[in-house]
Amino acid sequence: MPDALVYLGIGSNLGDRGAFVRAAVDALGRLQATRVVALSAVIETDPVGPIEQGPYLNTVAVIETGLGPRPLLEELHRIERANGRDRAAERRWGPRTLDLDILVYADMQSDEPGLTIPHPRLAERLFVLRPLAEVAPELTVPGTGRTVSGLLASLEQGGSA
Repeated sequence: MPDALVYLGIGSNLGDRGAFVRAAVDALGRLQATRVVALSAVIETDPVGPIEQGPYLNTVAVIETGLGPRPLLEELHRIERANGRDRAAERRWGPRTLDLDILVYADMQSDEPGLTIPHPRLAERLFVLRPLAEVAPELTVPGTGRTVSGLLASLEQGGSA
């Protein structure tokens, strides 16, 4: 399988958020057949959802990887666990030490249990679109026919993406 260009969302809102984000980027660079090719600025954002919690640090990493989507997701979950995340014990949309999401995997579209590509809420989240637009403004999100910058502009103007 040739290397795929993949866009990953990285977020943290517990503990030393900056250290968790840096640890995630470092761990991504150590994955088999994978290299980090770009990283957006880290931004602070308000949490989404009904649970009271502190602000997040968010960034987007661009990687080239020979890992398929499912093996990559398994590695992302391993990195989360190594940084104190326990998906089984947490509440949906609750605070977390580290959250790693596949946003876009090459030009793939997939909807299978536990893995939807592109990320199903990508077009609704400024905390994803702003850093993604920094590293890939002209990327057309598979299945939407829209560029990241177009999705961001729609969302910022209060419209639907």
